[in-house]
Amino acid sequence: MKNYSVDIGHEKIMATRCPELSFWEELEYEAWRNEVKEKLIELLGDMPERVEANLCVEEEKDRGDFMEYRMIFSSEEEVEVPCHLWIPKAVKKPCPVVICLQGHSTGMHISMGRAIYPGDDELISGGDRDFARQIVKEGYAALVLEQRGFGSRKSERELRVRPDAACTCAHPAMIAMLMGRTLIGERVWDISRAIDILENFSGIDTERVAVMGNSGGGTAAYYAACMDERIKIAMPSCAVCTYKGFITAKRHCPCNYIPGIAKYLDMGDLACLIAPRKLIVVAGELDNGFFIDGVREAYETIEKIYAKAGVPEACRLVVGSEGHRFYAEPSWKIFKDMSGWEENCG
Repeated sequence: MKNYSVDIGHEKIMATRCPELSFWEELEYEAWRNEVKEKLIELLGDMPERVEANLCVEEEKDRGDFMEYRMIFSSEEEVEVPCHLWIPKAVKKPCPVVICLQGHSTGMHISMGRAIYPGDDELISGGDRDFARQIVKEGYAALVLEQRGFGSRKSERELRVRPDAACTCAHPAMIAMLMGRTLIGERVWDISRAIDILENFSGIDTERVAVMGNSGGGTAAYYAACMDERIKIAMPSCAVCTYKGFITAKRHCPCNYIPGIAKYLDMGDLACLIAPRKLIVVAGELDNGFFIDGVREAYETIEKIYAKAGVPEACRLVVGSEGHRFYAEPSWKIFKDMSGWEENCG
């Protein structure tokens, strides 16, 4: 029987069309970079209106090696963001901070290595997803952020249809687009507002801010670093790939989509908005969602961009031997070498 799938035409377009603002080595770099920034701002959609953060520290606990602050802050009107800040004790203050972001999972408790739901233990131990534990061990503060659509920030509307859903991105992603926004843009906004609240903690060096995450957390980390220059190092895991190497190749959650972006840019091109700041791209050789050939193609563009920016040493690629997970040991070693923050390491 003949195949009438609607995918065929789309895949041909993605495979053969060159995005209008693609990087090429003979271009005038700064002018092109400015065009890319303007286009990304446009495509991410309207950003929320800024409101007072109204930071509320709900609980402060001594955890032995670190102090933990459970907090809530306002990101926009009627939108509150729960988070946890871990500040290690035995390090020089003020210390660097790494914002860590879970992907599609049961919530931010995974970053803290705290199993709540069935399957959490395996998710944590089988994929190095206890980011906050790792960060504090390395000698940095960890800001654990709950992303929109995950954990305690699930969509009530979507839960009415899918009451057992681990994460609920589809409804808020579609509503965001309906309003001229994107869910990625809203998540980026939350990350920037989280950086704002760090000014309230004297133990945090807000001149040394990093962001990392896996999968949907890595995606948010990458776009946040593109948009907020206060982020000095970005370490997205299982997220950076050509669009044809993940979005076209396999069905993904609607939260990955930015309307129209493939007409103008591929994901690797956006690295110009991070350079000359540090970028560590983490990937899995056997990742069946962000395929390694697409990762390598995107990273080849990233390398060329960083060379054009005069900082070829400021980007690195880490490829683990397994699938869709974080690879803590090699990634933190490279992070430590690139950051120059080793005086804080425990």
